[in-house]
Parts: sequence; structure tokens; C-alpha cells
Amino acid sequence: MGSTVAELFMKPIRLISGILTVGFWTLASRVLGVAREIFILAYIGPGPVMDAFVAAFRLPNMFRRFFAEGAFNAAFVPIFSKKYEGEEDPLRFARDALNGLAFVLLILSALALIFMPALVWATAGGFAGDERFALTVGYGRIIFPYILLISLAALFSGALNATGHFAAAAAAPILLNVFVIIAMAVGAALGGEVVLWLVWTIPLAGAAQLALVWIAAERAGIKVRPGMPRLTPDMKRLVRVAVPAALAGGVMQVNLLVGQQVASQFEKAVGWLYAADRLYQLPLGVVGIAVGIVLLPDLSRRLKADDTEGSRHAFSRAGEMALALTVPAAVALMVIPLPMVSVLFERGATKADDSAAIALAVAIYGLGLPAFVLQKVLQPLFFAREDTRTPFRYAVWSMVVNAVLAIGLVPLMGWIAPAVATTAAGWVMVLMLAVGGRRIGEVAHFDARFRRRVPRIIAASLAMGAILWGTYLLLAPFLIMDYWRYLALLLLLAMGLVSYGVAGHAFGAFRLSEFSSAFRRGRS
Repeated sequence: MGSTVAELFMKPIRLISGILTVGFWTLASRVLGVAREIFILAYIGPGPVMDAFVAAFRLPNMFRRFFAEGAFNAAFVPIFSKKYEGEEDPLRFARDALNGLAFVLLILSALALIFMPALVWATAGGFAGDERFALTVGYGRIIFPYILLISLAALFSGALNATGHFAAAAAAPILLNVFVIIAMAVGAALGGEVVLWLVWTIPLAGAAQLALVWIAAERAGIKVRPGMPRLTPDMKRLVRVAVPAALAGGVMQVNLLVGQQVASQFEKAVGWLYAADRLYQLPLGVVGIAVGIVLLPDLSRRLKADDTEGSRHAFSRAGEMALALTVPAAVALMVIPLPMVSVLFERGATKADDSAAIALAVAIYGLGLPAFVLQKVLQPLFFAREDTRTPFRYAVWSMVVNAVLAIGLVPLMGWIAPAVATTAAGWVMVLMLAVGGRRIGEVAHFDARFRRRVPRIIAASLAMGAILWGTYLLLAPFLIMDYWRYLALLLLLAMGLVSYGVAGHAFGAFRLSEFSSAFRRGRS
């Protein structure tokens, strides 16, 4: 049976084309995500209602990253990939994992709905005693079932990614943004309470995401049916690997919660940081998540086949592409955050002082963007070997750094302290992953081409930053004019893109021919 199944849906993973496929769909999702935030900031705006929505929406997302993106990306995907590479009946394993995950999530959802006030107090204690607390509890009970749907969708997405089918899994998040945008527009047009249209739509969007990836998995030959959970030897192995990964994911969520707890002490700060987070998540999602999604199953399968040289090549090319796309994005976020924020978000309930605050946070997050992306490159080295304990230890140290800085810097920096802490903790995590990865062996050592190109990528990005700043000064009068500001921002971003392309090619940071050859050869 295993051989038949493998023959049915096996396809080689092409690293570069896979990254570009995931990156394209993730870009579309993140662009729509920015559009979603534009609607939220226009219709609701920074204030008690937005703070309550952000805190409520983070609850299922927090546990989603804890269970689905943390544990299952780190544990399910490598085991599934190796089973499918070795023709060891991966579908039975996927079915058992689905049933076990659904069982755990049903219990979690029931408990969360019952104890929602305690959960809100634990994650946004600064809301206690004002209207934001009751609003968050109400919104949270509506939104929280989203975790069940989106976590099961993550499992099907992991199976699709492991078998080289990236498009559907990458496209699924688009549905959330499309549903939410339509719901808010309809709610506003009908004169209803827009935030209620928003929160009730989120579980509906989760069901649509699950349906999409489930159908895609069926068409790819991954036929998984629900049933009673079973504690098989493979499931014991999954739990053994997943628990440290889940704890690591939990540590990262503690970082977010610490930031939210600090921000909840300041009026509007939760909304400001959320808006800034959404903006820097655009390049992070497009590059970092795309690289991590494609690299993990590729490394797992190569290690199963004892392909050390191929693994090192895949690791180096993924790191190279990640930095080539991330460093210029980070420079842009630090050089022109205010025009991006003001043009995108400043309308309706969002005013100029809100834009200035959000822009400051964007610039600080931009400094940490390369670190957040490099984590997605380095972590698969450990996860592909089913080693989730080492990243967990590093995550704990990163959490300590984040908590100390987020709390300790408040007297000096006020509400912006969580953003500074997040960026610093991100770089600490990268340093530990890089040093720890060296002990893995030759596969964890970037090759000569990577080391040669990194300084050139940085130089091209700095050149782009200088041109971007000069262009901003020229376009500044148009960036504050109604209607003209949209065209001016497009011209500004286009100048950044063109200047980086020219500088990168001139400095030898990359060659466009490499992308086309990667597709022709299907080389990983």
C-alpha cells in the first residue's frame, strides 16, 4: 500500500520554484491583509474597540501557532516527509495525526469558551476595570472556535507541502482576508456595527480555509478521513517530537503576550503595535514563511536519502534568497515608514498622530526583519532531524531577553518598549541558532557563494535606501495630497524596487538568470 500511495502523489520538491510559488500566494494574502487593516483602521480605528478586537483575535492565533504552526511544522512535516520518501504508508500517519489534533483542540476550545474572562485577564491584564475587558471576552468567545478550523487546515497544508503541492496551502489564507473585507464593507454599507460583522466572519473564513486545503489534499491523492484518535507508536513519536516544539511555540507566544501586557497599559498602544506588526509581516510572510515551508520538507527528504551535499546546497540557496529579498525590505521599512503608514492607514478613525506612532514601531520592527526571516531558514536544520529540544532551549533564552527588555525599558521608552524588545530578542535567537547549528555538521555551513554574496546584498540595499530617501524628499509634497498620495507612494516603491534590482545586479548580489535556470533544471 505504501508504494502505491507514494507513486500516487509523489513529486520532487523544487526549492526555488517552491519558494516563489509560496511567496506569490503569500504576497497576495499579505497585500489583502494590509487592505484588511486599512478597513479596520478606517471603520474602527485605534481605541477601545480595536484594542479589544486585537486582543480577542490574538487568542486563537496564539494557540494556532502553539499547536499547528509550532508543533506540526516541526514534528508532523518531517515525519510525514520521511514516511512518504520511504514509502511507509504516510496516509495512515496523517489520519491518526488529524484525529489526535482534533481531539485536543475540541477540549481546548471548550475550556477556552468557559474560562474566557480568565484568559483575557492573563493576556491583556491592562484591560481590567474598563470597557475593553468585557468587549474582549465577548469577541473572544465568538472568534476562538477559529483555532479548531485553522489548525486542521494547517495539518492538511503540511501534508500538501511535504508532497510538493504548495499552491493551495499558500492560497488558503487569502480567504480570511477576502471574507473579512467583504463583511466589513457590507456591514458599513448597511449601517451595522462593523466590528460585529468582523468577528462573526472569522470562524466562517476558517471553515472555508479548511474546506479548500481538504479538497486540494483529496485531489493530490492525500485522502484522510476523520475517526477516533489512536495512540499508535507513530503518534507517540509525534508527541515526543511535538511537545518541545509546542513549548518553543509557547515561548514565542509568551513574547507576544508580554508585549501586549505592556502595551495594554497605554491608550491605543495595542492597536498601534498591531498595525505596525501587520505591515512588517508583509515581507516576513512572503519571504520567511515561504522559505521555511519549502525548506523543511526538502531537507527532511534529503536527509532521509543521506544527501548531505544537496542539503547544504538547499540550505545555502534558501538563506541567500531570504536575505536578497529581506534586507532591502528592512531598509525600506526603516527609511520610509511614515509615508507608507500615512498613505495606507491614515483615514477615517486613524489620525496623523496614530500614523506617527505606527511608523515608529514599523521602523523598529524593520531592524529585526532579517532576524525573523533567518530564524525560518535556520530552524529547519533542527526540525528536519526531529530535534525540537534545542530550538526550545534557545527560545527560552530569547523569551528572557524579550521580557527583561519589554518591561525594563518602559520607564525609558514607554509604549514602544515591546517593539524594541521583540527586535532584540529576534537577533539573539538567530545568533543562538547559528552557533548551535554549526555543531550539526557540514550541512549547516553556508557555502562560499552565500558568504560572497551577503556583503553585496547589503551594499545594494544601502544604495537603494539612499535613492529611496532622496526620492521621498522629492515626492514629499505629493504624499500629503488627496488622491495624488497613492500614485506618489507607488512611484516611491517602484523607485526602490528598480534601484535595488539595478544595484543588486551591478554589485553581483544576484543574477536574474539563476531564477530561470532553477525552473528549467528543477534544481533544489
